[in-house]
Amino acid sequence: MFSKSRINEPGSKSGEASKAAEPAAPAAKPATDYTPASAAKPKAGVSVLSADLTVVGNLRTTGDIQVEGTVEGDIRAHLLTVGESATIRGEILADDIVVNGRVIGRVRGLKVRLTSTARVEGDIIHKTIAIESGAHFEGSVQRQEDPLSTSRTTAPGAAPAPSAADGI
Repeated sequence: MFSKSRINEPGSKSGEASKAAEPAAPAAKPATDYTPASAAKPKAGVSVLSADLTVVGNLRTTGDIQVEGTVEGDIRAHLLTVGESATIRGEILADDIVVNGRVIGRVRGLKVRLTSTARVEGDIIHKTIAIESGAHFEGSVQRQEDPLSTSRTTAPGAAPAPSAADGI
């Protein structure tokens, strides 16, 4: 009990405290490093685009988006939920994608889920996919280990087969 207070106290004996504090510092640092890391990246709420909203342009976030209105442009997010009343015309790229509404364009995601109310016109590139009974889908489905790494344009040294499969 007496030794803990000396180790934690910053400095009555500078020579001994620095030697004693070195082994204790790694134990103390993770606690202090953990708090600022979580404080620096607080979990933000879901951004919601309401049903009466029309967005013309691209959307990009590291957070979550729920679209209930119309988006004419590309969307990049961590989690994207397309509401039943939503229409998206453009490419979707996200870790997790849940489609309840209409998407016209390419869908790229690690986990893609088309619910029974989904209507998708375009190619789906995924790691895992789930299509519920009743979903309407017109396009091709391609599984890739990392579907988020490939962009619309391929590098000059890239293999020609994936770019031909992507329709580029």
